[in-house]
Amino acid sequence: MASESMASAPLTLPVLPLDDEVVLPGMVVPLDLSDNDVRAAVEAAQAAARPGEGKPRVLLVPRVDGTYAGTGVLGTVEQVGRLSDGDPGALVRGRGRVRIGAGTTGPGAALWVEGTAVEETLPDPLPGSVTELVKEYKALATTWLKKRGAWQVVDRVQQIDGVGALADNSGYSPFLTVAQRIELLETADPVARLRLATAQLREHLAEQDVAETIAKDVQEGVDKQQREFLLRRQLEAVRKELRELNGESEGDGSDDYRARVEAADLPGKVREAALKEVEKLERSSDQSPEGSWIRTWLDTVLELPWNERTEDRYDIRGARAVLDAEHAGLDDVKERITEYLAVRKRRADRGLGVVGGRRGGAVLALVGPPGVGKTSLGESVAHAMGREFVRVALGGVRDEAEIRGHRRTYVGALPGRIVRAIKEAGSMNPVVLLDEIDKVGSDFRGDPAAALLEVLDPAQNHTFRDHYLEVELDLSDVVFLATANVLESIPEALLDRMELVRLDGYTEDEKVVIARDHLLPRQLERAGLEPGEVVLEETSLRKLAGEYTREAGVRTLERSISRLLRKVAAQHELGDRELPFTVRPEDLRELIGRPHHVPESAQDPAERRTSVPGVATGLAVTGAGGDVLFVEASLADPETGAAGLTLTGQLGDVMKESAQIALSFLRSHGAELELPVTGLKDRGVHIHFPAGAVPKDGPSAGITMTTALASLLSGRLVRTDVAMTGEVSLTGRVLPIGGVKQKLLAAHRAGITTVVIPKRNEADLDDVPAEILEKLEVHPVTDVRQVLEIALTPAEVPVGVAV
Repeated sequence: MASESMASAPLTLPVLPLDDEVVLPGMVVPLDLSDNDVRAAVEAAQAAARPGEGKPRVLLVPRVDGTYAGTGVLGTVEQVGRLSDGDPGALVRGRGRVRIGAGTTGPGAALWVEGTAVEETLPDPLPGSVTELVKEYKALATTWLKKRGAWQVVDRVQQIDGVGALADNSGYSPFLTVAQRIELLETADPVARLRLATAQLREHLAEQDVAETIAKDVQEGVDKQQREFLLRRQLEAVRKELRELNGESEGDGSDDYRARVEAADLPGKVREAALKEVEKLERSSDQSPEGSWIRTWLDTVLELPWNERTEDRYDIRGARAVLDAEHAGLDDVKERITEYLAVRKRRADRGLGVVGGRRGGAVLALVGPPGVGKTSLGESVAHAMGREFVRVALGGVRDEAEIRGHRRTYVGALPGRIVRAIKEAGSMNPVVLLDEIDKVGSDFRGDPAAALLEVLDPAQNHTFRDHYLEVELDLSDVVFLATANVLESIPEALLDRMELVRLDGYTEDEKVVIARDHLLPRQLERAGLEPGEVVLEETSLRKLAGEYTREAGVRTLERSISRLLRKVAAQHELGDRELPFTVRPEDLRELIGRPHHVPESAQDPAERRTSVPGVATGLAVTGAGGDVLFVEASLADPETGAAGLTLTGQLGDVMKESAQIALSFLRSHGAELELPVTGLKDRGVHIHFPAGAVPKDGPSAGITMTTALASLLSGRLVRTDVAMTGEVSLTGRVLPIGGVKQKLLAAHRAGITTVVIPKRNEADLDDVPAEILEKLEVHPVTDVRQVLEIALTPAEVPVGVAV
């Protein structure tokens, strides 16, 4: 057994207290003799020292908060002199641990105690674990010393062989606390002490690595911020120079978005959202794509007229006069707009302008055939109300984002068409025309009609939220006018949110007024003619409307007038015609050719469609308004034709069923009606609806098919001036149908003078203009027998059916 030991004889030593400091064996430390306790201990040691016994000895004991440790270090006073600062001092070397015992007496003013030296023993040879521990400690100490740049100490540590001495050498480490040093001092076992020192050093290095990593990150961040700060200052300087070079003012760059937002008149929540985006913009760099998105969003928000509203014109009579001056007819729409303005005026007079955050907007659906003035009516409504007008074309829109906008994260994102319309109008209460709402489609990109549900709902649109803006937009004060040609293609939920106003077309008198007051002046200007150079007589306009066009609206009529004026202008330039020139009815054929729509009543009796039995005139409603519909019936030869019913003309299922019902009624009631129907079972019946290329459907041709078959069987012609509409039942009852007004207008345009309608549709005659009813003889009927009495002419020679 080898040993690292000291003599275990009792020791009597003066105590040198160390306040908040610990000296371990092997350490050499300078002590300040200006401290009374230190000077007393050194002087006592010097006094007790005997010649030949070596240097004076003291007991170095840590003292924490007035309490002495239980273990001290025997120290020898190596030298007494002056410290580097000139104060008196002594150099003391630690020799070994001493277990402190009882107090005793001694020379001098110092405290004397008895102690016992602590022996340290180690096995020889050292175990492998202790050897590895020594290597680990030296490696850790070397790493730590190299980081501090203490290269001269590295070799000294590597040369220490003793386990206890190596552990005590850690007493020089400045990172150890007093408590950690005392723990090392009181650990007598060298291996345990080295293990403790190794753990302390390892923990310190780990903390140092973390601290260095944090310091490095902080330094890199600071360097980056400093570099960014310098670059931004340089960029600002460059921009300033460019503005000065171009003669721009400081605010022309639009960089100070915060000032713009704070100066803008924005609602509270919109202001908060805008300021949050400004904060993001200030934190982002100029090269960041997010910065450009935020700038575009802020520009859009700042350009919207959040608190801009036009004052409504509450001159109700003046508004109605404007509508009457700009559009002839269309009384339903004019009355509805007049009612809206009257109610808003009364609410404003009583202080009820805003209730529950909502204002009094309106949502109207103008449904009618092309060319009746639905689109131009929107501009007239805005003019009458004193509001801005914006048209939003929805025809062919298939992307839901067109209504609600795109998310800002998409490249090229834009707000929806509704927000853009408000921005274009420059006020929060414009008249917005949603044109061709029945032409909206849907595909994988969503359903725009579904997105319109919130826009056109008065209970929801005061908090409309666009996907791009992501802030609430109040649409409750907007007057929405939606136009459509047919109702069937509009979703039911969307149609339920709108107030339906039907425009069924113009009468011939209204067309003449529109052509005289609106179309002719506009086309004269486009043709480069003065108002008095070409004059169209009212009879000429009436002939143009009645024989050259057959439509619910006036587009074709305007094209005919334009063509006529161009012809006159060209003839004048060629020297073939002198101006001024008055266009008379007889001049029309020479200028624009023959009429295209001659009424049946004006044709030669032998050329009329109803000049043979089996042809009847019906009335129908199409996307272009009302129209006449001829029904032709024929019987096949009993020897060559197959029995049964044949239908042609692109008929729908409902119309095919109506033909079956008509044939079944005649078969079961033929004897009662004095019709020779006994041979129908052996002969084929063919019913055709010209024009064959146009799809047709609906039940309203039931009595027309019944009349055509009755005419065929009886040989009695159908009156040329009679047209009919109505659904037929198996018992011969005439059931109500729709579109009475449009059908009667079509009958009048076609020269019909007598119309048969179901009795239960008699109330619909209130919607038909009075001047049309004066020119038509309307027969409300309840039974097919009444129809046949009115429509069929008396047979001079019974034709019958060969049986």
